[in-house]
Amino acid sequence: MPPPPAPGATAPPGTAAPELSLSFGGAGKAAPAPPRGVSAPTSPAKSRESLLQRVQSLTGAARDQGASILGAAVQSATRAPAFNKDKYFTLLVLDDQNTDWSKYFRGKRLHGDFDIRVEQAEFRDISLTSSAETGPVVSMAVYRGGTRVARSFRPDFVLIRQPPRDGSNDFRSTILGLKYGGVPSINSLHSIYQFQDKPWVFAHLLQLQRRLGRDAFPLIEQTFFPSPRDLFSWSKFPCVLKAGHCHGGVATARLENQSALQDAAGLVTGSGNDSHCYCTLEPYIDAKFDVHIQKIGNNYKAFMRKSISGNWKTNQGSAMLEQITLTEKYKSWVDEISELFGGMEVCGISVVVAKDGREHIISACDSTFALIGDSQEEDRRQIADLVSSRMQNVCRPGMAQTSHGKLPSRSSVSSRAESPTDDMSTPPAPAGPRPAPMGGPPPIPERTSPAVGSIGRLSSRSSISEVPEESITALPSGAATGVRRDSQTSQASSISSASRTSQRPPQTQTSVVEDAEDTMKNLRKTFAGIFGDM
Repeated sequence: MPPPPAPGATAPPGTAAPELSLSFGGAGKAAPAPPRGVSAPTSPAKSRESLLQRVQSLTGAARDQGASILGAAVQSATRAPAFNKDKYFTLLVLDDQNTDWSKYFRGKRLHGDFDIRVEQAEFRDISLTSSAETGPVVSMAVYRGGTRVARSFRPDFVLIRQPPRDGSNDFRSTILGLKYGGVPSINSLHSIYQFQDKPWVFAHLLQLQRRLGRDAFPLIEQTFFPSPRDLFSWSKFPCVLKAGHCHGGVATARLENQSALQDAAGLVTGSGNDSHCYCTLEPYIDAKFDVHIQKIGNNYKAFMRKSISGNWKTNQGSAMLEQITLTEKYKSWVDEISELFGGMEVCGISVVVAKDGREHIISACDSTFALIGDSQEEDRRQIADLVSSRMQNVCRPGMAQTSHGKLPSRSSVSSRAESPTDDMSTPPAPAGPRPAPMGGPPPIPERTSPAVGSIGRLSSRSSISEVPEESITALPSGAATGVRRDSQTSQASSISSASRTSQRPPQTQTSVVEDAEDTMKNLRKTFAGIFGDM
């Protein structure tokens, strides 16, 4: 028996089985099926395309939001513990604002738990006063909430990456103040000051050439003129004129003939500084390329630089830069440079290679040379590691505890320096002679001064500054006060031990007599050691 037809459906005559229609829409309602051959109202391809665009949009928004959240988390985690406010050393970095040196010292520790606080500024942004007792106090302006605020601090170490003198700027007085305060630095302040006149550096390169030989140290031929008025006697062309102390090819000109030399000399003379402006002339080298060799600690690199724009100054215009293999010859040259002026940890040398293959050393540079190439980040990390290693050796925990704190005025600085052990922990027992055990003779104190009657002169002048540096570094951080009181404790301990010996209860008559004789004998020796032989 065939099933009954669906409600509302009529079977046409002549068909064996009726067509069935299923509906998944409303309850109990059957939607009419679309006629065959008619497409759906919405294209499936367009639906997939719009869905894909929607998914991509949501994915991009989620990615951007996640990146912003991750960046904020990393930034907050990076800035969270800036430094330990109780235990830190202050590093002053003199460099421009193109490099943030604080990130290269983040996370570095000295003596286990001392942080490095980086204060970065340019020479023009700081002022400095220095005292023989308190050391240097550096004042610099910072912006807080859009307001320019001046604050002061005392540096424990200095990294100099900016030339103190260049063209019209001269900040040698800052170097003098840092040297006056005895602040350690990289490079040494002595070598930095020696590099403030290029003819002075070239004169030392000439000494190296005389010692090593012209072939082993091929220095370019250069002539020095104290005043630009003396330039008119020059007759070798083409040549290169360098006026004054400048960097980066500034105040440097190529002269083709005598007329160009006269124009250049008149220009320098008319500037009004001819009495202080020295000049040098050297032959022009038709260079194939130049080579820069640098040394940072025990790390060496050599770079070849070749001009593409056709400028005779390879450090200007477009140039091709390539790191090349460091040869033993290049290494020996930069090692000789690093030995100048008492030694330099960071230095470099510039070499011009002529088209005939001959090499000419044209200049040397100190720690202020510009980093080049793709390895600049690596070079900065090496400099930071070098600075951290030096600070580990020269900065002591006692120095950090006595030099930090707010510096609202000079009076607070001086009062701080007068009590250098205020922040130190309780010192251990004095390092002087210990009292003898009961029953033994009292110790003989050491002679603390060759003058007679010097016991009354032991005042507050015998401070930690009078103790040799080697003895201070060999002691723990809390033992400085014990060293300072040695001269007073040595005499007091002997007298007190003698009095304690005399107060012992008598044992026998013989022992009492022997003890009395020993006591008087030791007292005579004690006072003879203090006041001299009478």
